Amino acid sequence: MKVREYEMPDDLYYHSEHTWLRVEDGKVRVGLNDWAQAAAGDITYVDLPFEGDSVEAGETCGKVQSSKWVGKLVAPVSGEIAEVNSELENDATLINQSCYGDGWIMVIEPSSLEEDLGNLMQGSAAAEWLESEIQKVEKEKQGE
Repeated sequence: MKVREYEMPDDLYYHSEHTWLRVEDGKVRVGLNDWAQAAAGDITYVDLPFEGDSVEAGETCGKVQSSKWVGKLVAPVSGEIAEVNSELENDATLINQSCYGDGWIMVIEPSSLEEDLGNLMQGSAAAEWLESEIQKVEKEKQGE
């Protein structure tokens, strides 16, 4: 699915802080959505959480930085960090190049997956939400 020119794969779940997740064998792979990476510009640095750290859904667990923006990295589910994408330490622009592929950020071993998935968006609900986020930013820019 596309929202304007931004990809929003239907098989993913989306958090309101612009992270996505894909369920893979009981774990979840997490990254930054297409609109967020585009709005940030070239990402220069990612402050990754540590493997083994516990996270709560909605909690900030790292930072993503570009030359014009610093944003928080929010865990979409609760659990333990099982893996981080260490390739991002060498080339954070992988997020810009392939936010749903090689630019993934972390894998979480979820502690309450079904409950957490119920708080995330998917499909048309995610598309409507992203459209409203884009409109909000456009209105803010018009008011500058």
